[in-house]
Amino acid sequence: MQGNLKGILPVSKLSSPGHVSRLLEQHGVKLKKKWGQNFLVDENILKKIISAADVQKSDRILEIGPGIGSLTQKLAENASRVLTVEIDTRLIPVLRETLAEYDNVEIIHGDAMDFDPAPVCEEGPVKLVANLPYNVATPLLYRWLKDSRNCFSRLVCMVQKEVAERIVAKPGSKAYGTLSVICNYAARCEIAFDVPRTVFFPRPDVSSAVVQLIPYHVPAEDVADDAFFFKVVEAVFAQRRKTLLNTLNAAFPLTKEQLTAVCSAVEIDLSRRGETLTLQEFAKLSRVLYNKVGGL
Repeated sequence: MQGNLKGILPVSKLSSPGHVSRLLEQHGVKLKKKWGQNFLVDENILKKIISAADVQKSDRILEIGPGIGSLTQKLAENASRVLTVEIDTRLIPVLRETLAEYDNVEIIHGDAMDFDPAPVCEEGPVKLVANLPYNVATPLLYRWLKDSRNCFSRLVCMVQKEVAERIVAKPGSKAYGTLSVICNYAARCEIAFDVPRTVFFPRPDVSSAVVQLIPYHVPAEDVADDAFFFKVVEAVFAQRRKTLLNTLNAAFPLTKEQLTAVCSAVEIDLSRRGETLTLQEFAKLSRVLYNKVGGL
């Protein structure tokens, strides 16, 4: 691993909007809003992300959406190995320039939504540390926490503030939904710190926050079957303004009378809306339904 050596643009330069603008211009890159291309230009925030991720010299890091490589440089200086995935072909030459002297960084051109993290964690769990593009943050975290949570020892990601609030939302709140339940089933979740719009180039329309998710070795609640639990949660929130009785009746091959009988055994009132259920209640609900319908 090497530090900021001659021939690369150091973080101090990548944290300057003027230098970033000139760098992009030199490479003929015009930013695309559809990919959420807002680059972090504040070294203090970069340091706070590294601290929140507790990056150690022995760590292997997966980064999504490196952009121009500002965070990547910091990761490379503090970790053993960094694998970074960038969708924009035009930014690959930029990254090769800004990361030229880091021999512990591998740049992959590809779409994070098509990326399978399993091969990366064959040697053991890795840390996901990323300034996630807003358009992929929710589906990516949702999918990986459902299907690949054992790949990660920690996920520290900058996301839209609204997404961060949904991750840590409590039952009964407007922000509470599928993402809240799945994230807290799979990991210990918290907002590490808020990030103002002023530290990005170009400046986004919304505020951001860095979330820290530490996956549980064993999920927070006991369920009969992971996939069935996810199916129950998704079904309940698909029509969040309807009662549990109606949403479950539409999703599973049980009559309303059967549902009422099954759920009365675990003291869940089916006249409630799903947005009022706690994680523990979702787990109980999924267990009794699984026992009744056999995971169909």
